[in-house]
Amino acid sequence: MIHRPALFAALLFVAASPAFAADAKPVKVFLLAGQSNMEGKVQNALLDHQAKDPKSSKLFAKYRKDGQWVVRDDVFIKFLNRKGGLTIGYGSPNRTGVELAFGTTMGDRFEEPVLLIKTAWGGHSLFKLFRPPSAGMPSDAALQDELKKARQRVTNRNKKRKRKAKLPAMDDIKSAYGSSYRTMLKEVRETMANAGTLFPALKGRKLQLAGFVWFQGWNDQYGAQNDYAKNMKLFIKDVRKDLRAPKLPFVIGVMGQNGSKPAKGAMLVIQKAQLAMEQVPEFQGNVKAVRTDVLVDKAAETLYPEWRKRFEEWKLVGSDRPYHYLGSAIWHNRIGEAMGTAMLGLMAK
Repeated sequence: MIHRPALFAALLFVAASPAFAADAKPVKVFLLAGQSNMEGKVQNALLDHQAKDPKSSKLFAKYRKDGQWVVRDDVFIKFLNRKGGLTIGYGSPNRTGVELAFGTTMGDRFEEPVLLIKTAWGGHSLFKLFRPPSAGMPSDAALQDELKKARQRVTNRNKKRKRKAKLPAMDDIKSAYGSSYRTMLKEVRETMANAGTLFPALKGRKLQLAGFVWFQGWNDQYGAQNDYAKNMKLFIKDVRKDLRAPKLPFVIGVMGQNGSKPAKGAMLVIQKAQLAMEQVPEFQGNVKAVRTDVLVDKAAETLYPEWRKRFEEWKLVGSDRPYHYLGSAIWHNRIGEAMGTAMLGLMAK
């Protein structure tokens, strides 16, 4: 038999539990998508060092408690086959990305739980794999040329390896276009439909799509840069249509691997295309482009040219190549915070 005070306390707990609270605010759901830089390329070992280094520890203090990385119980993340409370390690294997700072910014702002759904794959262009449905297919001539080159590659490999692999057909070429876009939507829908199972703390809670963060662009430099503005505009419109969220706040992390140096060539074209999305009449006030080059970690940038000769110094400030923002924990942290600030600004409007 349960003593009355204990029973009363138990009922209070059930009534206040997120899984049973009838008047609880919906869980804020943010979608994070893109290619390798959205995957996250900061080695956890670098984060561990800089979190303890007196020169940088203050930058990471809010992510730690009692000498350990905090695992949040109010911000949850799903990244492909991984899920749990937000902490380090939700990037590429043994790495972390902008989700740490972004999710922390969201979690600190909202009383209700936050769910991050991250869909990111290295090397995926907006022109092809993330191609929005309304962009249609490239011209027949372009597809025929792509098929010809693909068949030649397979023929060359067959000859070199003395095998008889099947040559690709036009359907194989066409099926790749938009494949990551479709997979992204599938991941988002399945995660939201099964949120209560994936994250027991969210059982019974309503979910609300609150924002979309896009961090991509590298692969479109190689021949597709002039199509980027058109495809980016269609991407935003299609995402909103397919997710039935016509004014979904959209933050774009602008390509910034140029760091302190001015961007040029194809990178500059893509930067301008991403920045221009704010000026599209229907996007004004609900799309924000965040410059990432101005957030550069200058210490890592300065040392990188001599990273091989000065490796012991280098591994204390960086952990990857320039196209991955030097694997700089400081740079990624600044980007994630800037994305979070931009998102909150859009949501306030």
